[in-house]
Amino acid sequence: MAEEPVVEEPTASGVGERRWRQAVRERLPLWVQTRCGLEPRSLAALAVVLGVAACAAGGFFWAGRPEQVRAPEVVRVAPVVASPPSVSVSASASAGSGGASAEVVVDVGGKVRRPGVLTLPAGSRVADALRAAGGVRAGADLTGLNRARVLFDGEQVLVGVPAAAAVAGPGGAGTGAGAGVSGGGGVPLSLNTATVEQFDGLPGVGPVLARRLVDHRTEHGGFRSVEELREVDGIGERRYADLQPLVRP
Repeated sequence: MAEEPVVEEPTASGVGERRWRQAVRERLPLWVQTRCGLEPRSLAALAVVLGVAACAAGGFFWAGRPEQVRAPEVVRVAPVVASPPSVSVSASASAGSGGASAEVVVDVGGKVRRPGVLTLPAGSRVADALRAAGGVRAGADLTGLNRARVLFDGEQVLVGVPAAAAVAGPGGAGTGAGAGVSGGGGVPLSLNTATVEQFDGLPGVGPVLARRLVDHRTEHGGFRSVEELREVDGIGERRYADLQPLVRP
């Protein structure tokens, strides 16, 4: 007697899988059903491709999302500090004139209340020396005395003393008010106290050059040496040789 074939009844899991496939098949487009044939491997590959595409699209939109940007901080301008007021040369004695020494020793004589040798801070001017000597006596002639000139060490400042009576100093005769042109008692003319008229009396010096000499003296705070005449416009080597024995600082 022939055996009847055994027909296996579908299990619950098989029925669920069949229903799941049927549901997916109904929701897929027709071209997908035709190409993939709804095989398990094809469905898995399709799901992977769709997942990768969804991730790529999400990353693209996430990277292009608008972001908040902080405004740059306001840079404040530093307040301008006013420069300190300038200090006069006589007040800033430690600065010195030329930086060679912190003091200068000068001899103040003539018509002052306390004549003598004075030690002053470097950078002091003739006016400082006159104050240190007690001031000028009444009636003293200060014509030609440059009280704004910076003192140099070892010089002599004479007030109201005629040129013929001036005592020789470190560069020749003393520096005094009323010192005349060379020839008055053999006293050289002081470059630091002479007036325009006195310069005009020197050989080879006219009114224009005399004014240049006074302007140069005012601009540079006086003549330190006779050699500084070379720096004045209009004085060449020949004219300098003629003036050298006739003048002093």
